[in-house]
Amino acid sequence: MRKNLGQIEPLGVGLFLIFFSFLFFIFLFVIKSPLIVFTLICGVLIGLITLVNVDLALIILIFSMMLSPEIPLGNLSERAVVVRVDDLLLLTMFFFWLAKIAINKEMGLLRKTPLNSLIITYIIVYAISTIWGIVGKKVSLFSGIFYLLKYIEYYMIYFMTANSVHTHKQAKRLIIAMLVVCFITCVYANVTLAKYGRATAPFERGGEANTLGGYLVLMFALVLGSLIHKGVSRNKFFLGILAALIVFTLLNTLSRGSFLGFIMMFLVFIIFSKKKKLFLMGVLLISLVAVPLILPQKVIMRIQSTFIPGREYEKGQTQLPIDDSAAARLIGFQRVFEMWKKQPLLGYGATGVGFTDMHYALVLGEAGIVGFFLFIWTIFTIFKLGFKMLKQLTADWGKGLVVGYLAGLAGLLTHSISANTFIIIRIMEPFWLLTAVVMMLPRFSEAPGLGLSGIVISGENE
Repeated sequence: MRKNLGQIEPLGVGLFLIFFSFLFFIFLFVIKSPLIVFTLICGVLIGLITLVNVDLALIILIFSMMLSPEIPLGNLSERAVVVRVDDLLLLTMFFFWLAKIAINKEMGLLRKTPLNSLIITYIIVYAISTIWGIVGKKVSLFSGIFYLLKYIEYYMIYFMTANSVHTHKQAKRLIIAMLVVCFITCVYANVTLAKYGRATAPFERGGEANTLGGYLVLMFALVLGSLIHKGVSRNKFFLGILAALIVFTLLNTLSRGSFLGFIMMFLVFIIFSKKKKLFLMGVLLISLVAVPLILPQKVIMRIQSTFIPGREYEKGQTQLPIDDSAAARLIGFQRVFEMWKKQPLLGYGATGVGFTDMHYALVLGEAGIVGFFLFIWTIFTIFKLGFKMLKQLTADWGKGLVVGYLAGLAGLLTHSISANTFIIIRIMEPFWLLTAVVMMLPRFSEAPGLGLSGIVISGENE
């Protein structure tokens, strides 16, 4: 039986709060930015909430993922150094969570999941390659450490969520919060459409349509899973409105990589889903026929602009009629690949190869073939576990969640061809929280009809 907060030794809590307050007031004295001071105050509040109720803290964090402003600190190694409010909230929350675990040892540090060893090994490899890059003066100390911590931040969400979610009711509350945030984000993106010319997420400097597009691909898969199955929300009207709003917003991003990701997501959803497969295939076929008639002209022009007749980009001995954006990605991949051949094993570390808008090239260049293999193996493991759950879960809502998650992951993998998808904070924060919930599905023994028979989580002894 877990101890509640009232059973935690008061002296330990008091000493911890005194220590943290001391650090907090030092920050207030040193930092002059009103936004940072306000964020730190919010961080302390969410930290205190974490001590009492981790579920509520996670819900607050979910709202901050898409609805918090950024704090620019400058540019280093062609990579903007940007801290968001949710970065500081998450770090504070994680600090308090660790303190709570230290005080209440029965909670355990890391709940065992099949991804723990892969994630920890991946972090270690990235840390070694980054430190080696700093020592070799190929990575600046500040930018390397900064981005390494940013990468680790996503896994903090995974570990905290996996450690804190124990029932299907908790999981449903978190996912419903994600759907509400998605609705607010879509409304904002369309209200501000005239300002940027493309749909973009809240508080993005200059607009980041590709980021919003990747996020919407993941969220649409989640919504579709709930619509087709008896999902986390029984309100089909809200889910239908949200699905339509996501599609409309996604089109207004004009993000071609997101369009490809959406198509892949939908195809994978059809393959995995056992329900309404013919209906979904019919929707797909009708959409393909009707696309030239129903798509806005600006979307059609955006897609057509990818290939420019008479314009040639030379790649080796091949000449391709593609636009500047597509050509820049190919050039970036070539540049990183040539660098990687000089340090193939562990790469150059975080920021060591500069900026490239293709995640696979970035991982290969920064973490080498070892890091790239771990990344691919993690994805493979997730899909393998997802297949196993689909065969053995009996609750319809659980199957809908898994199908939506796997389809969304397939969409993000496609999106990664034209973006650094798996290091973009506004995509990865909800993705890793959702990953933790899905990995915990077999543990929800109190969920009626969930069908736990035969599902075994590696390394778990409960």
